[in-house]
Amino acid sequence: MSVSRPVNSSLPGDDRPPPVRFGYDRHTWKEVAHLLTNFPVALLGFLYAVVTVSTGVGLSVTVIGLPWLVCGLAGARWLGRWERARARALLGVRIDEPSPLYGKSRGRGRGAGRRTEGVLSRVWTGLKDPVAWRTLLYSFIRLPWGVVTFAVTLVGLLVLWPVLPYLVRGLTQADRAMVRGLLSPSDELERRIAELESDRGVVVDTAAADLRRIERDLHDGAQARLVALAMGLGLAKEKLLEDPEAAAAMVDEAHGEVKLALQELRDLARGIHPAVLTDRGLDAALSSIASRCTVPVRVEVDLPGRPAAAIEGIAYFTVSELLQNVSKHSGARSAAVDVWRTDDRLMLQVTDDGRGGARLDGGTGMSGLAERLGAVDGLFVLDSPAGGPTVVTAELPWRERDRT
Repeated sequence: MSVSRPVNSSLPGDDRPPPVRFGYDRHTWKEVAHLLTNFPVALLGFLYAVVTVSTGVGLSVTVIGLPWLVCGLAGARWLGRWERARARALLGVRIDEPSPLYGKSRGRGRGAGRRTEGVLSRVWTGLKDPVAWRTLLYSFIRLPWGVVTFAVTLVGLLVLWPVLPYLVRGLTQADRAMVRGLLSPSDELERRIAELESDRGVVVDTAAADLRRIERDLHDGAQARLVALAMGLGLAKEKLLEDPEAAAAMVDEAHGEVKLALQELRDLARGIHPAVLTDRGLDAALSSIASRCTVPVRVEVDLPGRPAAAIEGIAYFTVSELLQNVSKHSGARSAAVDVWRTDDRLMLQVTDDGRGGARLDGGTGMSGLAERLGAVDGLFVLDSPAGGPTVVTAELPWRERDRT
């Protein structure tokens, strides 16, 4: 069983034009508008491309030549964005925007947001930008094509009226091919890089939030308790000779504080990485967290072996947070956790018979779980109709455990 959530709702074939009809519908008039605007738009693009390249090359012997060309290439990216928008509005061609040239700085904390690359590196990156160069090439070849399409469409409106729908369809098919060929992102690798940049930001933000949580728990919990314990033992030491009974009572109280501090440290360690998960695997670890849930939980783990430690940890904390939601928000009487492997995917499913109505934006941490899973090529699917039941299915990539 494999459940997945598509990353992009635009599926292949979504931008295919409607069948041509012998008549004039809104699609035909949109195509006519695109062909008639080809000439003025292509003329502006051609002039921009000529000025950018000629002045950039001409000034390349000076200190401002290459930066000028880089700025011109950055402007070409904006031209490409505008052309993609025009094709999307008039031709129905949906093309993803290319990833940013320099990426985005993500994360918080000391040094966050600083650019690590120097000026020369940024200039060199701008000069190598394939998206901008393909946009300039598109602008060069569009001028003669724009003249042809403008003239043919104008004549068709006046003379070839009966066959105009077929005529404009043939011309716009060539337009669609040029837009897809020259204005699409470089390849799937570029799109993958953009996704990885976004996922890296999620991982950094999540790690920073976890560190802040650990620091807060240590400061407000075990650290404060140990400080109070040290003070209590100091007072007991002072009273040891003059009032042994009071000192003994204070030592006894300190002994109780030590036990509480140790329990808090164990709970904190469990939140970082539980020992039972390291020693005995997912089956025992999930059974342990299920026993702490406020409702009865059935746990069934059917795995041929143990996945990589990182995947195992993500699976553990995903189920842990979902069971916390069951305890706090669902009003359920029972729940179930199922874990199994399908091909190269580790599958998790947590169900409960509660009131339902859970949402990814409902403030219960579901959106954070979806982002964390997405950061490791995982998937997260929530099915929670009003009245229940709630079924959460998650997928993680199966990676073999390192035996070394």
